[in-house]
Amino acid sequence: MNVLQQNIDSVNAIVKIQVEKADYQERVEKSLRSFRQKANIPGFRKGMAPMGMIRKMYQAGAEGEEINKLVTEALFGHIRENKLELLGEPLPNTTVQKPIDYSSDEAFEFCFDIALAPEININLSAEDCVDYYTIDVNEELVSKQIEMYAQRTGTPGQFEIVEDRDMVKGNLVEIDAEGNVIEGGLTAEGSVIMPSYFKNEEAKAAFLGKKLGDVISFVPQEVTGGNEYELSHILKIEKEDAKNFAGTVSFTITEITRQVPHAIDQELFDTVFGAGVCSSEEEFRAKTRETISAQMTPDQDYKFWIDARQTIMNKVGELTLPAEFLKRWLLATDESKTAESIEAEYPQMVNELSWHLTKEAIAKSEGIKIEDADLQVVAEAAVKAQFAQYGMPEVPAEMLKEYSAHMLKDEKSRRNLIEQAVENKIRDAVKAKVSLNNKTVTVEEFNAMFQQA
Repeated sequence: MNVLQQNIDSVNAIVKIQVEKADYQERVEKSLRSFRQKANIPGFRKGMAPMGMIRKMYQAGAEGEEINKLVTEALFGHIRENKLELLGEPLPNTTVQKPIDYSSDEAFEFCFDIALAPEININLSAEDCVDYYTIDVNEELVSKQIEMYAQRTGTPGQFEIVEDRDMVKGNLVEIDAEGNVIEGGLTAEGSVIMPSYFKNEEAKAAFLGKKLGDVISFVPQEVTGGNEYELSHILKIEKEDAKNFAGTVSFTITEITRQVPHAIDQELFDTVFGAGVCSSEEEFRAKTRETISAQMTPDQDYKFWIDARQTIMNKVGELTLPAEFLKRWLLATDESKTAESIEAEYPQMVNELSWHLTKEAIAKSEGIKIEDADLQVVAEAAVKAQFAQYGMPEVPAEMLKEYSAHMLKDEKSRRNLIEQAVENKIRDAVKAKVSLNNKTVTVEEFNAMFQQA
């Protein structure tokens, strides 16, 4: 058996696999003997049918199956042995491939098209400059974060006058256009609303400054934007019924509840960062500033990576890619795509593929490998980010270990973590090689960069 590779150009090649009878005969004989042992043929005991009959019935199929196995092994063996970096997967050739007839031929030649990944050489150095934006964690940001800590750890209190973000409880009844109660209309006692979440600004403003016992009228469909879950909660009826309710209600305030912020004291320091970490408001502010900075680092790195990508791809230039092969491969492997959809999506696909290949080239040149310790770091960072969203900037060590272990056991999560770990290492390798044009910006200026994009 011979395996030949004919390079058409730098990214396209044909692999020809030439198979003689001697290459597959023994495998076919073994397969036929196996068929004979298992065959239940009328008139013969199991496994005792004449070999001639077995050949007549199964030989053509056995030859086709064994030759296909042999060719597949040879094709992928050639790819492995020659360490070929392919795009997509091999496809049967449609130009030089001759017809195959297993019933009459004994020697065969199978031809496959393969697409070779382009060679990419990137020599990043300090001569390459990329902007790195650091968000200024000023006193205003620190104060806002401390207010959030105090609010989240506060306690609910009862008040006389409605303010923004209060939770208001009351009794509602359905009324007509003149404000009269509709007999037999909808009623609900102890309905709970939060005017700050109203979609209608006029209705929201109508509640502010109102007192216990005051009566306000509103249209539930308008204040909820038709959200059936919110309607059901306010009207205290099933979602299906709430969705169809189009009336107006009169709401009598019976209770006003407000979250009273926690005092800025030692109890708050210990609740937020753990016992004994901060012993004064000055230390608490410093620790809060440090926490905000740490939480902003991933966003800063993300922005750097966006800018670095542009710098790197400008340096790499346009890659030579096997366009026709890739379009054909996409059409063959994705039933949801058509030739027209592939043609429309191809420019974007080229951009993403070029970036993917470039990152792989950087990882290879830098010898990047992922160890268990790298995955642990990424998993813990993901857990910390999740808890930070719920106002827990410091996660107890045991909880951190438990949650990260759970993420690493889940197959899908583990794959995502591996991808993230590789991406982080590539980014850090680039960051260490290029020159950083450090710029300090406000959080508003930083966010505006993404809105412009």
